[in-house]
Amino acid sequence: MKQILLVALGGALGSMARFKLSGWVLHATPNWRFPIGTLAVNVIGCFIAGLLAGMAVKQDFFTPEERVFLFTGILGGFTTFSAFGLETLLLFKRGEAGVAIANVVVSIVLGLLVAWLGYGITARSA
Repeated sequence: MKQILLVALGGALGSMARFKLSGWVLHATPNWRFPIGTLAVNVIGCFIAGLLAGMAVKQDFFTPEERVFLFTGILGGFTTFSAFGLETLLLFKRGEAGVAIANVVVSIVLGLLVAWLGYGITARSA
């Protein structure tokens, strides 16, 4: 139960941070066609995930509860792209380049496919 509460609290904080940051970027770049707010959140999330993972591995810096709160909670609420980026990086570091590349290709292609499918389903019924 404690872990669920840590994830919930972290997720709420991460989601609020994502909302505020992407909104700020959107308002700072009103004429951009590129989704720069989402890109900013995803890139920052990946960077923070890398920093925290490095601290966790090299210095055994976080307790299991802190890891759940930070990685699953805050970063999970901020962006799940950070988990994707970190997992892909770790696959490369373990020498599993083929799996890492497959993860990138499958995640992007499948994500776009199901987004298109879901949009098509709801747009047709509207």
